[in-house]
Amino acid sequence: MPKEIVVIIGGPGSGKSTVINGLMEKGFCCYPEISRQVTIEAQKEGIEQLFLENPLLFSELLLEGRKKQYQNALSEPHKIVFIDRGIPDVLAYMQFIGDEYPDHFDKACKEHLYTKIFILPPWEEIFTSDQERYENFEQAKNIDLHLAETYKKYGYELIEVPKDTVDNRILFILDKI
Repeated sequence: MPKEIVVIIGGPGSGKSTVINGLMEKGFCCYPEISRQVTIEAQKEGIEQLFLENPLLFSELLLEGRKKQYQNALSEPHKIVFIDRGIPDVLAYMQFIGDEYPDHFDKACKEHLYTKIFILPPWEEIFTSDQERYENFEQAKNIDLHLAETYKKYGYELIEVPKDTVDNRILFILDKI
């Protein structure tokens, strides 16, 4: 069982996946963001943006996927497992679009507790949109606020990762664990 289940959060385009990939290259156990996979699977079914067309279904799929990641992380032999986004992200995004969510979303956040939360701030210079990312930079900043508020609601202390090179961001994270 790992000693640390660490989540890296932040609005779209803040560098989370790049940091996770860098940690993987250094030999750390990392679980990637699953929302892209859910989006790509829906696109194969002819649904261009499942999050926009059926936010509750999209969020249910994410919730189940993130709960599974958490359970898998518990059985890892590694001392540290890094996860790109956690369960509270699902609630933050639902709040961002103004949707209600069922009680079991809240329950999942209370039952699946992470060791540390690192937040990458919005960073316009590295922000890009692509096929799976529909948000613009202003929306990304708004999502960042919802993420911070949601994680704090569940009692997490957020550790802000400075805007810096990927290697320096990784060193900062490792130094805080």
